[in-house]
Amino acid sequence: MTFLSRLRFRTKINLGLTLIVGFTALIIALFVTSMASEALMEQSRKRGKVLASNLALRAEDPLLSTDLLQLETMVNEVKKADDEIVYAFIMDDQKRVLANSFRDGFPIQLRNANTSTDQNAIASVMIDTGTEKIYDFAAPIFISNKKLGTVRIGLSRAGIQSVVQDLIFAISALTGAVLLVAVLVSTQFARRMTFRLGTLQRHAEEIVHTHLGPQKRDNSNTKKTGISFFSSHRKKLKGDEVQELTETFDAMAMNLESHIEDLEITETNLTRQKELLKTIINVSPDFISLIGPALTYLAVNKPLAEHIGKTEEEIVGLTDKELFPQSNLSIKNQEVRQVLETGEIINKETREMVDESSTIHWFHTIRVPVYSETDRIIGVLSTARDITELKSYQAQLIQSQKMESIGKLAGGVAHEINTPLGIILGYAQLLQDDVASEDQISKDLKTIEKQAHVCRKIVSDLLGFSRQTESEKKEMCFNNSILEVVQLVSHAFKLEQIEISTVLDDRFPIIHGDPEKLKQVWLNLLSNAMEAVDEHGAIQITTILDISTMTITALFADTGHGVDQQKLGSIFDPFYSTKPVGKGTGLGLSVSFGIIKDHGGTIEAISPLPRNVVAKMDIAETSGPGTLFKVVLPLDAISADEQVVNTGSA
Repeated sequence: MTFLSRLRFRTKINLGLTLIVGFTALIIALFVTSMASEALMEQSRKRGKVLASNLALRAEDPLLSTDLLQLETMVNEVKKADDEIVYAFIMDDQKRVLANSFRDGFPIQLRNANTSTDQNAIASVMIDTGTEKIYDFAAPIFISNKKLGTVRIGLSRAGIQSVVQDLIFAISALTGAVLLVAVLVSTQFARRMTFRLGTLQRHAEEIVHTHLGPQKRDNSNTKKTGISFFSSHRKKLKGDEVQELTETFDAMAMNLESHIEDLEITETNLTRQKELLKTIINVSPDFISLIGPALTYLAVNKPLAEHIGKTEEEIVGLTDKELFPQSNLSIKNQEVRQVLETGEIINKETREMVDESSTIHWFHTIRVPVYSETDRIIGVLSTARDITELKSYQAQLIQSQKMESIGKLAGGVAHEINTPLGIILGYAQLLQDDVASEDQISKDLKTIEKQAHVCRKIVSDLLGFSRQTESEKKEMCFNNSILEVVQLVSHAFKLEQIEISTVLDDRFPIIHGDPEKLKQVWLNLLSNAMEAVDEHGAIQITTILDISTMTITALFADTGHGVDQQKLGSIFDPFYSTKPVGKGTGLGLSVSFGIIKDHGGTIEAISPLPRNVVAKMDIAETSGPGTLFKVVLPLDAISADEQVVNTGSA
């Protein structure tokens, strides 16, 4: 077995096919020879029986007439007619030989060698004379069921044996030729197969050495690579091409297993990194999207999907035309095409309407190109951050700086005007004592006094606006300060047929502030609301306590004529008023702005009223779009000056 295992595959194929063809040819030759020999023997026996039967029929008449000469002639004719007939003789019923073909005398022992007892049967036996084998056929002669004698014919087997030997020789020659052809064909087949196996093995070895080389592994990993296994076993084992190919594929299998393990580890790491990156992107409040060359969305983060109102899977494959209003569609598409074509980064701030309530939001948008490994632009990465609140803070900061500058100017002017104004008011009052009350001069002096009081009120407002007056802050109930003002103005509101309602937080928020100044703010807001609404209008005051941010919010909503969007940014400016000439000084909201800022809070105006506010006011109709003033104060608010003082004292 060791010898066979070391033979080359070509030799094994040749040897195997030769043995198979040779063994098959031998079995076929033996089987065919046996069948042919048996058939020839059977044919010879049938022929002998026919010859004996014919001779018996011819010998009936001569035997009845005891014509020995004719019987002798008949026997000699039969002997001469066929070379394979060794002898022929006729016996009577007493087994006396009446005629025979023997020249040297009749052998006595032949007479009883074969007998026939049946009337119709021809008996046949094999007689071995020592020199040859003879088929002896005995045909009885019956007339009227009376046996007259027996015809005996001896047929030589040598002729049949000669034919059988010739047949065996022919079959053997044919078998040899077939075996030779089989060897030649198997040689060509083995050569072609081993050539292909060799080619396959060389390719497999090349793959193992080139593409599945040893991997760099940790020292703790003692698993052999396919290359080391292949090299060591190729030195130890020697076999045919199939064994070598098997070893090569074993090496490929081990290397593939090793590479698959590495790929699985890499896939796990990539999946983990992908999930981490996805989590980071989804946590970001920015709207992040990836747009392809066909202007379709390739990926979006969760905030953008929620903003659009669809799932991330539903958005992928859609365009801006299918997702957003048509107003800014051309601008967006133009920007994306510009980035795809030029690779330039777009960085801009835009104002967009984000919902059906026509709410305007500010967005800071950045569009950058995404490159492939071949430095070809394959997409545009867009990020949009909602900076509406930042813009609001910027506007408030600008407003605060502007108010501070104007306040300083107003304070200086108020101080300069206050002294001569006091003198004018004093002299006007003194002069009234010197003239009669019915005199025209007294009336003129009263007019001067009245207008001087108006000027003093303006100066007082200017001083309040410039925060030159002292502020006394203490712990106070936020709701109570609003209720006191509502109670104060409720009668006047009823006379104007204006409904005023309150929805106050029942947790009674306590803040640190100046009650009188805050009341002034509430009074200013309610006065503006009353002048803005028509008869049968409505004003609602709502307070909301937010523990998470430690703030208290007051909402003053009215159903008045509202404020134009272009004027919303200027209503807190000093001396700016939407009222007709002579109806106001334009300092009420400015003073309120300064007081709220002094308390560390914010105040803003929104017009028209948001839908959710209108729904909560529970009114069937409104006389106008309405205005909402929103005041937000911290629960522990202290002024900047107090912070400095407290820090210094600490």
